[in-house]
Amino acid sequence: MDYVKLCLKLGAAKAAEIPVSKLVLQSELRVYCEQNRCGRYHRNYTCPPLIGEISQLIHTLKTFSKTVIWQNIYQLEDSFDFEGMALGQRNHHAMTLKAAQHIYREKGRDKALVLSAGGCTHCAICACQTSEPCRDPDNALSSLEAYGINVSQIENVSDMKYINGANTVTYFAGVFYNP
Repeated sequence: MDYVKLCLKLGAAKAAEIPVSKLVLQSELRVYCEQNRCGRYHRNYTCPPLIGEISQLIHTLKTFSKTVIWQNIYQLEDSFDFEGMALGQRNHHAMTLKAAQHIYREKGRDKALVLSAGGCTHCAICACQTSEPCRDPDNALSSLEAYGINVSQIENVSDMKYINGANTVTYFAGVFYNP
């Protein structure tokens, strides 16, 4: 399956195949998660610290040779349009879940890894907050950043920009695999 074509067909603004070795992986990014600006640190199974040690997550990424990264760009009313940002993230997450379903059906969950933007928002309240197992692990997506990927550097290895103009928000996702 051509994952670039799949993502574009599903609605991605842009997609590109990139060798994993070209991505900027930084364990230092974990500090941003620890600052808990999104409110999901230690409150979501797909976010730090519950997702695991950053060194192990980076090691996992390095077991794959290829990635297809895609982006979705959403227009906002203004730079304070938080509702527009949230709607964009929900739409991006829904598109990413559709891609993940195709990819996992073809490759299997043990042969590919799909990551999205931000921590999983599939459930209104993550089951970790009530000490239950994940209610829907087939639809739980971790973030590129939680795995140490410096998303702002993707534009250095592709034709995708991190910032796409005033009053826009851009979300990235990717699938990691071996051919």
